[in-house]
Amino acid sequence: MRKIWKPILYAGIGGAGVAAALTAYLTKKYPVHETSSANLPTSIKRALPKDTNPYWRYCEITIPANTTVQRTKPMESFIRQFYDIWALKLEEAFAKSIGYQEKFFPAPYTKEYIRKAHCGGLFPELSRDDNTCMIFFGPGGAIPAMADLQAFEAVPDDRGNLRLRYYTGNVDVPGAQTDEGVMGWFHMMYGFSLFLRKAFIKGAGYSDDALDRRIVGVVNTNVSWSSTLTADGQSGFNPCHANVPQLLDAVSRGVMLQGALPVPFPTISLHESFAFPTSMFLRRNLMSMDTEEMIKAVPADAIVLIGGCDKTVPAQLMGAISADVPAIQLVTGPMVTGSHRGTRVGACTDCRGYWAKYRAGDIDLEEITAVGNELVPSAGTCGVMGTASTMACLTEALGIAPLGSACPPANGGQRLRVAELTGKLAATKLLRPSEVLTRASFENAITVLQAIGGSTNAIVHLLAIAGRMPGVNLTLADFDRIGRKTPLLVDLKPSGANYMEDFYRAGGVPTLLQALRPLLHLDAKTVTGETLGEALDKCPPPFAQDIVRPLDNPLYPAASLVVLTGNLAPDGCVLKQSAMASGLRQHSGPAVVFKDADDLMERIDDPDLPVTADSVLVLQNIGPKGHPGMPEAGYIPIPKKLARQGVKDMLRVSDGRMSGTASGSVVLHVAPEAAVGGPLAIVRDGDTISLNVDERSISLELSDDEIASRLEEWRQAKVKGRGRKGTRPKRGYAQLYHDRVTQADTGADFDFLRADPEEAEHAAPSAA
Repeated sequence: MRKIWKPILYAGIGGAGVAAALTAYLTKKYPVHETSSANLPTSIKRALPKDTNPYWRYCEITIPANTTVQRTKPMESFIRQFYDIWALKLEEAFAKSIGYQEKFFPAPYTKEYIRKAHCGGLFPELSRDDNTCMIFFGPGGAIPAMADLQAFEAVPDDRGNLRLRYYTGNVDVPGAQTDEGVMGWFHMMYGFSLFLRKAFIKGAGYSDDALDRRIVGVVNTNVSWSSTLTADGQSGFNPCHANVPQLLDAVSRGVMLQGALPVPFPTISLHESFAFPTSMFLRRNLMSMDTEEMIKAVPADAIVLIGGCDKTVPAQLMGAISADVPAIQLVTGPMVTGSHRGTRVGACTDCRGYWAKYRAGDIDLEEITAVGNELVPSAGTCGVMGTASTMACLTEALGIAPLGSACPPANGGQRLRVAELTGKLAATKLLRPSEVLTRASFENAITVLQAIGGSTNAIVHLLAIAGRMPGVNLTLADFDRIGRKTPLLVDLKPSGANYMEDFYRAGGVPTLLQALRPLLHLDAKTVTGETLGEALDKCPPPFAQDIVRPLDNPLYPAASLVVLTGNLAPDGCVLKQSAMASGLRQHSGPAVVFKDADDLMERIDDPDLPVTADSVLVLQNIGPKGHPGMPEAGYIPIPKKLARQGVKDMLRVSDGRMSGTASGSVVLHVAPEAAVGGPLAIVRDGDTISLNVDERSISLELSDDEIASRLEEWRQAKVKGRGRKGTRPKRGYAQLYHDRVTQADTGADFDFLRADPEEAEHAAPSAA
């Protein structure tokens, strides 16, 4: 006897719920046809078990030839449209109707989830014939009693149209069609796990009233994962995040003021200066994985990301994008300035300036020790436009943080009020990162990056963040294209003269965004659902100040950061031209080559080093694989003998990074790096290197034949992958990093963490 379909009964999590969702939707919108197994496509009949004769129905859809469809993989395109949207929504609606909360459900279905979880059962493989692609779901996913067979057929016709059929086959399994059968399996599979989860969380003292509210997870990046803790359990190694306990309190207050429940949880926390071999190696990619998996693991409706120190914010954004749970960023804020002999000082541009004076013999040991007591006078991130401050400003431009949240000092009352506001916003309806971060958002961020004279590190971080977003496809060329029309407007060190506390008093990022309005995508969304233009309209009007210049009176005419290419850097490299000596913008000189960071430390101050002010200092093997971890060793010090002759700047070239607080004629992020056989690897002492900033070129003055010959010699010597220890790491995270990290021009992320290029695009038009 044929069974009658009752789709709403199939709303468990798994294949059966998908059958219900798709059937309920498609049968309302499209005509339903009945058929028998004998009339099925060959692909389905071939895959069916023997003696299986289900009752089949199908819906048919024709997609015209001019419709955007992934022709090579029409199944996946079709599945995403209906499976992702309808299945999850109907399952959630059904579960809520019997008392379960949205926060207990897993992340939305993805293509990988479909492949791994729902291509199993009776039909573990994709079936094909000459013109039909098939994918099967069943039987019944997580609820075995519901043995539902589902299949998609996609057949292109001779006019380029695509015919899609969705088949459902119902097998007669005792108890499968009864309310008791469905609900019994649902409660057996999921009721106990939810009951157990609630029982354990009550051990923390939560009531049913608290647990029935919206839950906001708050990422605590000041809990050390090392064994060294302060008395209150906070990390003793992270002064940038020393105010996180106060921020947690303020965020929690904001969440509770909106009637929701805040629940903090920890992720990795290490300071920029306390990570070996480099913070880039240890922190950013590893922390992004930690953040992603923790967000996925906890039953939270929204996430507040508290971070500050250089790699923390990009790591959190990368992880949050990959998890794609509604999230909002809160930075710890910049430190305030100190004073040394009547001069205002702050980390860390002044750190480098005073150290250069010490190396040159202009100040003595007593004075360098004294200034060291004033450079970092409070908690918080560096008080100039270094990497941390740059990334804080960019979170506002991206729309993932509240306007006005980047600049308030870490130790001030406004920082706590920003934290409270962030908690309030998280307790209301937030958008997912995938709904906020578009091509337009990233172009806005690049515009702000150029206008603040931001850190070169932000380029590699933005490339990595954008690399997690399907369809954004950000490249180095975008930074140069946008930079050519964006002037430097913010007068902060190292490109200017002031500090983040001055930027705060001038109105912060909203003041800058108002000045940049003609260059921005004002229709880009923010995390609250407003557009950037709408959010700016609510900000106080600008007032008289001298930190943020107007467009017609810039500090620097355009392109504070430039992208260079040439035979020395085929895939590009970067330079902060707004902080370099103008006389070196066009320069040629002989190379003085250091093979790695150890060689540099050993020889840079050798009195016999054959170097002059016209030389080009070249440091090899400090890229993502070479060091490993792309350290900030690219800021090669001026050789002591030249510093004592009064030399303040030289052209320097490497495949590494430098601190965003540093200045000088320093070419960075050369790609491909030396350790993988980039041309930088074959530069020798005395070779001429030429830089022309206006032409955006950097060249090794050798013939193509000579370069090819040297590269072949390098390959034959089998030094590929040479790092400081000379070999591929034998185990653990170090080996994973070595094997899977990408080059600087794509963000130095792990290749397996980047977005699938076949996923849906989030592109927006470029700025006019």
